[in-house]
Amino acid sequence: MLMKPILATLLFAMATTAGAALEIGEPAPGFTGIDTSGKSHALSDFRGKPVVLEWTNHDCPYVRKHYSSGNMQRQQQTATGQGVVWLSIISSAPGKQGHVTPAQADALTAERNAAPSAVILDEKGEIGRLYEAKTTPHMYIIDADGKLAYMGGIDSIASANPADIGKATQYVPAALAQVMNGEPVAPSVTRPYGCSVKY
Repeated sequence: MLMKPILATLLFAMATTAGAALEIGEPAPGFTGIDTSGKSHALSDFRGKPVVLEWTNHDCPYVRKHYSSGNMQRQQQTATGQGVVWLSIISSAPGKQGHVTPAQADALTAERNAAPSAVILDEKGEIGRLYEAKTTPHMYIIDADGKLAYMGGIDSIASANPADIGKATQYVPAALAQVMNGEPVAPSVTRPYGCSVKY
């Protein structure tokens, strides 16, 4: 007698979970994160501006590829110079590779001449899991209306060799240009590559 209500509840839960999947063109999941200075940033604060989310781990060789070559910094500087909000997110848990204190994160930003709008410390992994971030780097672009426009890799060559950057299609700048021109993003989903996020 109780099977039908239980089954209905189970099916509803499954449908709700499935509906929560990230979809291009749909509203990006809302979140609030704390940066290295203790300031709170809500995604909704940036409505009206494109937002880039960059998952990062300074000990990952794939991340080092893009920072040692200056590729990530150039993309950050160009984007923020055009009014884009760039949030670097560290989801490494305490005791795991890539975990840093606020002071260590700020030192890394200064040493590398990085130029994100803010560095968000997500040591509980809440934002990372919300966005299903799998690798460092893993990149997302949210348009000015708060809709997810791009998710995936930073470029088209899945290697840790900086020499490959010049040969690769740079997905993020291309997608950002399309977003800012009001054009459909293509490709809007690519395969991310890098080290696993250390939840």
